[in-house]
Amino acid sequence: MEWITTSTILHDLRDYGNRAAWSRFVERFRSPIVRFAGSMGLSAIDAEDVAQETLLAFAEGYRRGEYDPTRGRLSRWLFGIAFRQGMKGRRIESRQPAGTPGAALSWSQVPDEASATVSWDQEWEQTLLEQCLTQVRQEVEPVTFQAFELAVRLDRPPADVARELGAPIKLVYNAKHRVLNRVRELRAEFEEAA
Repeated sequence: MEWITTSTILHDLRDYGNRAAWSRFVERFRSPIVRFAGSMGLSAIDAEDVAQETLLAFAEGYRRGEYDPTRGRLSRWLFGIAFRQGMKGRRIESRQPAGTPGAALSWSQVPDEASATVSWDQEWEQTLLEQCLTQVRQEVEPVTFQAFELAVRLDRPPADVARELGAPIKLVYNAKHRVLNRVRELRAEFEEAA
């Protein structure tokens, strides 16, 4: 799969008829919004609705020229839209009859904006890392990625990793260095406009 920068996705999104751009946009930004909406106490179905409404609102505003990267990061603008859509979803859920999924949730369970910001930042960082690692996995040899996973993500000693993989310890150190450097590069491309 080809890695596409966020700037390219946004540029292509200006064309209303570009379905591929919309698909790439949704693929990149839907999951942190769904998880964030879930952290606001919304059901899985309502969290998906919030994500869809957020992405549509973003695309419409973006196409009207409302997003100005000099005034803030894309992630902050998406957060603002997602937070408002999540609150709207909570208001709708709170009007559901007793016994309806989500109806029992109280407003005291809804995070305030400061707490919601922390939750959003965590979801954003997790999504960014997942997408970068997915791309790196496609670019490096399987043993290189496995060495990285064991040594970095599972925090295993390099000597143990080398022994388990039947590989020289130098491979483990090189894997750590190579994968981390590539993740940094991809992150910079991802956040270019984000």
